[in-house]
Amino acid sequence: MLPALFVSHGAPTFPLTDVPARHFLEGLAAELGERPEAIIVVSAHWETAQPMVNAVERNETIHDFYGFPPELYALTYPAPGSIALADRIQSLLLAGGVASGCDERRGLDHGAWVPLRLIYPGADIPVVQISVQPDLGPEHHVRIGRLLAPLRSERVLILASGSFTHDLSSFRDYYDALHAPEPEWVTRFAEWMDAALTDNRRDDLTAYRAKAPEATRNHPTEEHLLPLFVAMGASDGKASRLHQSTLHGILRMDAYAFM
Repeated sequence: MLPALFVSHGAPTFPLTDVPARHFLEGLAAELGERPEAIIVVSAHWETAQPMVNAVERNETIHDFYGFPPELYALTYPAPGSIALADRIQSLLLAGGVASGCDERRGLDHGAWVPLRLIYPGADIPVVQISVQPDLGPEHHVRIGRLLAPLRSERVLILASGSFTHDLSSFRDYYDALHAPEPEWVTRFAEWMDAALTDNRRDDLTAYRAKAPEATRNHPTEEHLLPLFVAMGASDGKASRLHQSTLHGILRMDAYAFM
C-alpha cells in the first residue's frame, strides 16, 4: 500500500533551484517503488470555507505568484484530472458527515504542481486537488485524512503539500540568502514536531499551537501545516522522516511518510 506523504514545496523558485530538497523529490518516485493509479494532492494554496475538490478532464497549471523569473512561468504540469475520483472523494466525505463542494474549472496551484513536476515529471498520472480550511484547524484535517484513507488501498497516493515552517515575514529578510544558517527558533519548533511525529503523539500534534515551542512564529497562519494533518489522518501508524533540509534559513523542507 502506498504511504500518505507530506512534502514541503518551498518558494515558487524551488523547481529552478539546485538544492538537496529538490533532488530528494526528484528521486522520491523511485524510492516509493509502486506507481500510483491516481494522486490526491492537498495544497496549502487552495483555501476554502468547506472542502472543495477539483473535477476536470485536464488540469491547467496555475502560476499563482508574481515577480519571479520568466522561466518559472514557462513551467507547466498538464496532468489529467479524474472526475470519477473527484466524485468518489466527495462520496467518502459525505458518508463521514463532511459536506464538500466541486470546482469544475480549477487546475493545480504551485503547491500542487511544483512537487508533482519533480516527483512524476511525465504528468501522466491523474491528479485531483483538495483544498484546506484554515478556520477549522488540525483535527478537522485529520478527519479528512481518515475519510480518504480507504483510497490508499486502491493505489491512490495522498500527497499533502505545505511547508514544515513558514514565517513569510522573516522570509523577506532571508530571500537573498538561500543557504543562510537556520535560526534557533526554527530548529526548536522543527525538532519538537519531528519528535511528536515519529513518536506518534497525535494529541500533542493537533494541539501543536499550544504545545510546540515557537509554533505561532513558525506558522503565523496555519494553512501551510494543515496538509500534514490530512496525511497523518490517512494512516494509523507513526511517521518516518524522509528528508530534512533548510532553505533561506527559515523554510524547513522536511518530508514525512505515514504508513
